[in-house]
Amino acid sequence: MKKGILLFTAMLLSFSIHAQFGKVLKKGNVDAGKKLVAAASLSDEDMAKLSLESVVWMDENNPVGEAGDAYADRLAKLVSGFESEDGLALNFKVYLVTDVNAFATPDGSVRVMAGLMDLMTDDEILSVIGHEIGHVKLGHSKERYKAAYKISAAKDLAVANTDSGKILADDEIGGFVENVLNAQFSQTNESESDEYGFDFLVRHNLNYHAMEGAFTKLASLSDNGGKGSLTSSHPGSAKRAERAKEWADKQDAKK
Repeated sequence: MKKGILLFTAMLLSFSIHAQFGKVLKKGNVDAGKKLVAAASLSDEDMAKLSLESVVWMDENNPVGEAGDAYADRLAKLVSGFESEDGLALNFKVYLVTDVNAFATPDGSVRVMAGLMDLMTDDEILSVIGHEIGHVKLGHSKERYKAAYKISAAKDLAVANTDSGKILADDEIGGFVENVLNAQFSQTNESESDEYGFDFLVRHNLNYHAMEGAFTKLASLSDNGGKGSLTSSHPGSAKRAERAKEWADKQDAKK
């Protein structure tokens, strides 16, 4: 299995900002210079385009498990019936990489890494998926995309010189994705998504004790998961496992 391309140490698309200097007087470039301001108020339509562009790029630059692959078939079975969840239209894929990670984007794309599936049981994987759905439903993913977009907007004006209708130019998407993956959710965001993920398990009559198990396993990895892994982007896993246990105990007491 390949080491995760999500690490982006050698796969980032190159930037050519200097090539744009001769075109700065074009009206489109003036508009592009305002992207930093516009990023704060991206419309839902723009956010959907931006999210889709990034997911398409990631799917093209990572090995995706197809039907018949053991990982892909396992994930498809796990998420069957969850294509529409809490008002969100979701789609799921597995990346055949060793990273212990999963993420969801504002458009409802959920991606799970094979490394995570190797580590966790089916119920634990569903608890992670519920958590990631929470980031989308609660607007956390959208805010992270806005932050990454501001950085990308400051780097390149190429988008102003295309008529493709894209939010980002083709040679800007790779860097934007890196900015998204490097961005950290706040502890408040993580706590909110933990609670959403737990409620997701309860709502669907799934094993809600699995969240404790998932966080316990992440805690056991310490920070050996590498950049971009759940162990680096979701700190304090041991304490979160304790909190998940408290929620589970309270839920047991209701029965």
